[in-house]
Amino acid sequence: MSDLKQHDLWLTDDNFAAIVIREPLVPVDGPDGVFFPATYAAAEDKKVFPGGYNIDPPTGDQNVCLVDSVGSQANRIEPLFAKPDYAELIPQILIQAGEKAVNLVEAGHRAGDAVVRCTPLQKTFQDAFKAVLQGDSLPMAKVAPTSLVFGVWDSRDTQAKLPRLIASTIRAFDVMRLTRSAQFNPAVDYIGLGLLEDTTDAKERKAYSERGFIHVPATGSHGGVIAKSGVRRDVTFSLAALRLLSAGDDAQQTLALRRYVLGLTLVALTAPPQTYLRQGCNLVPDLDHPRTVTLVSADGTRSEVEIKHDQALNYAKSAAKTFGVGESKTVQFDPALTKKDLSGEGNTKPTRKGKAKAAEGKGNA
Repeated sequence: MSDLKQHDLWLTDDNFAAIVIREPLVPVDGPDGVFFPATYAAAEDKKVFPGGYNIDPPTGDQNVCLVDSVGSQANRIEPLFAKPDYAELIPQILIQAGEKAVNLVEAGHRAGDAVVRCTPLQKTFQDAFKAVLQGDSLPMAKVAPTSLVFGVWDSRDTQAKLPRLIASTIRAFDVMRLTRSAQFNPAVDYIGLGLLEDTTDAKERKAYSERGFIHVPATGSHGGVIAKSGVRRDVTFSLAALRLLSAGDDAQQTLALRRYVLGLTLVALTAPPQTYLRQGCNLVPDLDHPRTVTLVSADGTRSEVEIKHDQALNYAKSAAKTFGVGESKTVQFDPALTKKDLSGEGNTKPTRKGKAKAAEGKGNA
């Protein structure tokens, strides 16, 4: 049994601002290895961002490249709480959507996701968001506690917002961009052997290409990067934001709530991160440059702290037992609620787009 009082100063004393982790990473094939950052769609105005790797500034050698965003990192970490060793820490909310079962920790918008609004739990989550607006995070902690850890915005209904307590980002520094080219050669020369009719029609040639019947060159596509000044994972856990959570005016429940959320956050903070981010991007800790864990005070002073994962897990289990984990449930996705949600006929408010459409309809009446 872990001592629940050991971190209480973090939960009650405004002198503590955050815990910051800086973890140097390295591609699996070495510091000079090529790896592939995330790619992003072009902005509406391609002069602002033409698409591809997010590198600032876009030209020059001294730059910063976004390898994995805050949102992407959160979506990689949160499903941890559905695994056997951690599942007992939170209520397991499963949404059966056709043949697919979706765990709430896998939903991109967490408690504010459309997959939740279109289930019998719609009002439960709406009431939890309304309670948040009134300064009471207790109902949310009972149904979707990881939404308190990783942040949530009920943008389609109550507009309630909860900030991320933990923000993790991976960046590479001073990257050299590479390109790659390829050539597809069909198994046989279909046209040359008379197996396929030759054509100059652009639409037909495109169809031939798409179906793999003719040679297809691919040149100058993204070929990854080499980070000349290294790769780093930066994680910030805001203790100041955690202290904004309360259970209304109940001081005892507020402390239990904060201990519970602290335990979940420490588990997320210390869990071994995913190394495989995407094809061509497999990053591991740089053993030549160990990570640092720093407790940052409100006055700017910094001190090294050690938080081991097994200790964090024991604390989280004790805090969860004392707090009382919410009930796990499996509910059905209801297509009928989808139609009501889109039209604004359900219990939720219509989206901005829906309001605009409704206003347009009134104007044409």
